[in-house]
Amino acid sequence: MNWREEVNKRKEQIVETARAFLQIESVLNESTATESTPFGKGIDEALTYLLQRGKDFNLSTKNVDGYAGLIEYGHGEESVGVLCHIDVVPAQSNGWQTHPFAAEVRDQAIIARGAMDNKGPTIASFFALVLLKELRLEVNKRVQLIIGTDEESHWRCVEHYFKQEEMPVIGFAPDADFPIIHAEKGIIDVILSQSRQVNNQPPPNSTIKLVRFTAGERMNMVPDEAVALLEGNLTHLEMIKEKYEHYLQDEGLDGMARLKQSNIELTCYGKAAHGSTPEVGVNAGVELAYFLVHQGNLQDEVSRFLSIVSTMRHDYNGKSLGIDMKDEVSGMLSVNAGLITYQADGDAQLGCNIRYPVTKDGDVLINKLTTLANEQKLNCRIIDHMKPSYVEKDDPLIQTLQAVYERHTGEKAELLAIGGGTYARSLHKGVAFGPLFPGRKDLAHQKNEEILIEDLLKMTAIYADAMYELAK
Repeated sequence: MNWREEVNKRKEQIVETARAFLQIESVLNESTATESTPFGKGIDEALTYLLQRGKDFNLSTKNVDGYAGLIEYGHGEESVGVLCHIDVVPAQSNGWQTHPFAAEVRDQAIIARGAMDNKGPTIASFFALVLLKELRLEVNKRVQLIIGTDEESHWRCVEHYFKQEEMPVIGFAPDADFPIIHAEKGIIDVILSQSRQVNNQPPPNSTIKLVRFTAGERMNMVPDEAVALLEGNLTHLEMIKEKYEHYLQDEGLDGMARLKQSNIELTCYGKAAHGSTPEVGVNAGVELAYFLVHQGNLQDEVSRFLSIVSTMRHDYNGKSLGIDMKDEVSGMLSVNAGLITYQADGDAQLGCNIRYPVTKDGDVLINKLTTLANEQKLNCRIIDHMKPSYVEKDDPLIQTLQAVYERHTGEKAELLAIGGGTYARSLHKGVAFGPLFPGRKDLAHQKNEEILIEDLLKMTAIYADAMYELAK
């Protein structure tokens, strides 16, 4: 079967469907949630759109209570699962070449939030399934495109789905890198918090008070903007403004200081990145916290809290928190300070996204975090804990996908380990398979996220071949 030839026949249809799909702002919005649309209007619109496209091609479809969707082809007692997600992280238009949900085509690429993570690859997987249907290929297992809607938050979608529906015997998630991800680190979301401030007044030798500090929207994103509001007398505020402007210049950071008579607002701009690779971003929250700690004269409670945050500057492996560890399979632990907030007379919170090696014990790590919190007089709350995923290199699933990848690319299908967490770990046996080809820049969760049309078509052919090989 010449899969690429069949894909090329449908090029225009694939690209236009991808663009229409990407124009739907499928960001979690619980303010518009209902019983039948648990994650809000935008996500429901995207789910409805994709299921309708499945019906248009006479594929079997099912809406699983608004939490997930199913599009299926074939017959047989067992099933092969391809797990995608249609929710995307938020995107501010500032800094984008185009509006993040315009899905414009520039330089043979579709630019949009979700282009690679994960709506573009979802469309590739969808049309791979359409190919099996239109070519009337005989399979012995049902191929199931399982559509998640809450992957960027708490995975409530797959949790609900697998309470209602069957578990595929094998499968893959097109939501990481090619060739094959056979090991995914464990993931812990934790909030370290300082209880409501009793005495939030500055020390006697200071006239500066921190009123508010905010950075980040999600724990699995590197914050690209942080804002702090301080109050004090004009003389001291002018000194802070001068110091901050020098700090920005010396460190090569972007930002600004807005001075009024009784307060100053400091803004720091960083670089967004996926929480699994904090080292490729610039954490605006940590950078601003570092400045505030070192300019001095803040309230004791505030200074203690921000000092913990500032120690994470350029530390992506948890050494400052005493939790660094590594193994030979998946490498070093990583930490992203994704949420940092402080409010005068309120709680101070540090939300961290931690990715730990596949052979390590997550419960031991949680005990270390609890001990750290106790020592620093902080509260420790585990928001989520997903244990590692690991498939041995000689497993038939791995060998089949290796053969498919090598057939289409002419390159050796090396096995990879990542810090990212994909739906593959929700399967009894699953791996992540694409969509990012070697040498391509990873723009997931970043401005100007894009998918090259050539890559969109290429992965469609690969996924169609993989579905057929696993199901025949």
